[in-house]
Amino acid sequence: MAKTKLRMRLGDLLVHENIITEAQLMESLGAQKQSGKKLGRSLIDLGHLTEVQLLTFLAQQLRVEFVDISHRRIDPEVAQQLPEVHARRHRALVIEDDGIVVTLAMSDPADLNALDAVELFLSPKQVRLAVITEEQLLEAFDQLYRRTQDIASFAEKLSEEHGESAEFELVGLSGTDEDATVVKLLQSIFEDAVQVKASDIHIEPEPGLVRIRQRVDGLLQESVLNEANIANALVLRLKLMASLDISEKRLPQDGRFNIKINGHSIDIRLSTMPVQFGESVVMRLLDQSAGILGMENTGMPLAMMDKLRYQMTRPHGMILVTGPTGSGKTTTLYGVLSELNEAGKKIITVEDPVEYRLPRVNQVQVNSKIGLNFSNVLRAALRQDPDILMIGEMRDHETVEIGLRGALTGHLVLSTLHTNDAVSSALRLTDMGAAGYLVASSLRAIIAQRLVRKICENCKTTHQIATNEINWIAHLTDIDLSQQTFYQGQGCQRCNHTGCTGRVGVFEFLEIDSAMAQALRKDDPDAFTQAALNNENFVPLANAALDFALAGVIPISEVLRLAEQSTINTHQYSRGN
Repeated sequence: MAKTKLRMRLGDLLVHENIITEAQLMESLGAQKQSGKKLGRSLIDLGHLTEVQLLTFLAQQLRVEFVDISHRRIDPEVAQQLPEVHARRHRALVIEDDGIVVTLAMSDPADLNALDAVELFLSPKQVRLAVITEEQLLEAFDQLYRRTQDIASFAEKLSEEHGESAEFELVGLSGTDEDATVVKLLQSIFEDAVQVKASDIHIEPEPGLVRIRQRVDGLLQESVLNEANIANALVLRLKLMASLDISEKRLPQDGRFNIKINGHSIDIRLSTMPVQFGESVVMRLLDQSAGILGMENTGMPLAMMDKLRYQMTRPHGMILVTGPTGSGKTTTLYGVLSELNEAGKKIITVEDPVEYRLPRVNQVQVNSKIGLNFSNVLRAALRQDPDILMIGEMRDHETVEIGLRGALTGHLVLSTLHTNDAVSSALRLTDMGAAGYLVASSLRAIIAQRLVRKICENCKTTHQIATNEINWIAHLTDIDLSQQTFYQGQGCQRCNHTGCTGRVGVFEFLEIDSAMAQALRKDDPDAFTQAALNNENFVPLANAALDFALAGVIPISEVLRLAEQSTINTHQYSRGN
């Protein structure tokens, strides 16, 4: 490719074109000497011009295209013609290939040394230069340079090493053999999961293949390995890492281990289960390096947070956090504990498993195999002079009974329950055998929550809501929904063409008032439900989600999903009450 060089040095050219002043250039040159950064970056960091202004100017001077790839679908195989190590080093990305000419996007098109190196690697194909912002470039690297090729390569190598046999000896599977192919394969799987911020990894053996699925923003993304005979090697290695019984394949097992991935300390909770064609493995990834989210980072509305903080300051009573698996209950509870955690308070937690380590907090890991269950630990904990008890889950009548009596005898008790909403949670406690008077006297507040997907801001566009959707959720509000503007994501490179990126918490907060307590004492679920819906401070989950949709934060499909899951008749609820 014939390279077009700048006629003058970049700084002089910017001054000549009146984009920056001479004084700004001298200031930036001084900053460049101290930091060692390139002049363009120094100019941007000092605020003398934006990255887009600089790159647009460079594109004009070099007579190349300034590209925006946010809405462009780039084929990963095209991008991977330039290996990741070279792409990241030279800040370059192949975005198109017609078989003869490749389009190369660079964040610093004036870096001729980098361009020479990339051209040499892509030879004999010709290179057409384009300019791209560094932010878009780095995002594209994380999305396009997945570990899929490494995973496929290591899987093939592992399969070749062990032939067609589905049985593996423990050769190369010891904890010290870091060069074993199975170790490299698992390392690539974990690196890929961390890169895409997956919360879970599923490894599922099937006839002729191994299915690997990752849960990202609540949805599973799938890849398939055709080397079916590697499944046992993966399971054996993971069992060794989690200190499980490698000879036991007939029963489920649970364990945990810790790994370091790209500077992140990741706790892995592992569960194995015998299935028709081997053992299925599911791993929950907990990033200990990220720390515990404070309450203000959970997405809870400020008014609701103030009410929760008031309940937290009360010397005794029970606060429940409810929702299905994966709704963020543990994150909320740890946020509460981190605020309550101070030298003057004794805090004991009973968990299965302990997910995050907290200083000054006595955390107990339940172990039912030796009789260390929730109820036994709770009895011992109450003799340890605690101020605050956190019970990982209300699982049975005995645990509920001890927790409620602990709340009644001067302790603040925090716990979780697997129910769909706040109203059904109080009733679930009575269904589990707790006396109505005990629930009424002990229960102070219930938080129900969900994690819903956010619209990708990069490809956000207006959405015409369908008539049947309006009819389905019209009872949630008095607003004429047909006159409201709703949004959705079209799908882009940034959101992996799903239209959504990230999640936000939707919360329902129910404080037990005198009318609700009276209904609980009388064991009258209908009266309790009506009293909750009549409470002026209560907003059901579906209504809270609708507020997010009206604000353009989430798509209307997420509101419909919550409305379908609700176990209470929200037609009885209205904003006016």
